[in-house]
Amino acid sequence: MGVIPAASATAAMVELKGLKLQLESAAGVVNILRGLDLDVARGESVSVVGPSGSGKSSMLMVIGGLERPTGGVVTVAGHDLTAMDEDALALFRRAHVGIVFQNFHLVPTMTALENVAIPLEFAGAADAFDRAAETLQAVGLGERLAHYPGQLSGGEQQRVALARAFVGGPDLILADEPTGNLDGRTGSQIIDLMFRLASDTGATLMLITHDEALAARCARRVHLVDGRIVDDGRQAVPARQAV
Repeated sequence: MGVIPAASATAAMVELKGLKLQLESAAGVVNILRGLDLDVARGESVSVVGPSGSGKSSMLMVIGGLERPTGGVVTVAGHDLTAMDEDALALFRRAHVGIVFQNFHLVPTMTALENVAIPLEFAGAADAFDRAAETLQAVGLGERLAHYPGQLSGGEQQRVALARAFVGGPDLILADEPTGNLDGRTGSQIIDLMFRLASDTGATLMLITHDEALAARCARRVHLVDGRIVDDGRQAVPARQAV
């Protein structure tokens, strides 16, 4: 229990094979993801686009080990997530994945420094606060370490969230509408920062966005419609798979 299985030798950061997700509702079973196949290379930047309700956030949550699929195989950084129990998934996320949410998801009773140090403290790092301070300095918040989320602007809160996502040196960054609650100028600054951090660390970046300009900044665009990938950014999916 709580042990991450050994990684397989794979060149891809993310591999989805026949990924399915079904959820129960009052009206019956709802098919959220309908057999997705996708490979994302290490170090690649990928935008995930599509209409609301197409399954974008669900796909990222499955890739991050926050949602269990009902079918298929999910391999991230060489690890088969479908073979892990909840404790192992938590350890996996801590070691390999950073997540940035639209609504920041900071702990309101903790300072910026404490929020960023959380994943390092869980990992038992003796230098958690030193590393958190260094990362906050890197995102331009070296003078705001002792401030609480309520004392920070939206852009500053998202910088804290970025620092928390990157502080552990993750292999994969997942960002769900990271500029959705920010004005255009602030959002642009956050995106510049996120791409710079990903480049500096060599992290693979997958982000959901409705912003065409942001989607275009990624090396590749994956398009979902009704729980299916209709274009994986490399070649259009054959019509028989896209319907």
